[in-house]
Amino acid sequence: MKTQFLHIKLCIVTTVVVTMFFSCESNIKEVQKIGILQNQPIGEAKNINLKYTEAKDSIGKVVANLESPKMLDYSNRDFSFSEFPDGVRLSLYDEKNQKNVVIADYGIVYNATDLIDLQGNVILVTPQRDSLFAEQLYYDQKNEWLFSNLPVRLKSATANNGHGDIFDSDTKFKNYTILEGRGDMILKD
Repeated sequence: MKTQFLHIKLCIVTTVVVTMFFSCESNIKEVQKIGILQNQPIGEAKNINLKYTEAKDSIGKVVANLESPKMLDYSNRDFSFSEFPDGVRLSLYDEKNQKNVVIADYGIVYNATDLIDLQGNVILVTPQRDSLFAEQLYYDQKNEWLFSNLPVRLKSATANNGHGDIFDSDTKFKNYTILEGRGDMILKD
């Protein structure tokens, strides 16, 4: 009788354990999120120096260089991005290795679109000492293009000074357009 009772007890415990084992669902993404809030960054880096390169004649050529004292990594989100809350310096190189430098108080790199959003006291300086001042400027890494739909002001050593509400330019700052709400002003180098 005692062995029969132990056998029944063992069968019940085994059934409960097997039922619990098969009722648990294995979802690796949910397991990875344990302890990480969706609104919190998954990582933080200090004093970063990111280089964006292109293969030219089987040699990796630096096209852009992004530097910042702090980066927050939000790759745990569906639309992942990296945030630079303490400012950013972006250097854009041409084929002669001359660089345009853009500095801003804040920046975001959207990973899926390769778009960099620069905000707050944005200043772009060319090798010719032309300067563009804006509150926001976007850099499209894929198309090597700069643009803004907020007011900009151009102080130029080589062309006419100007201001407008829309800015559009290649990264070499050779072909740029500034448009005003009241009319168009096209400035070319």
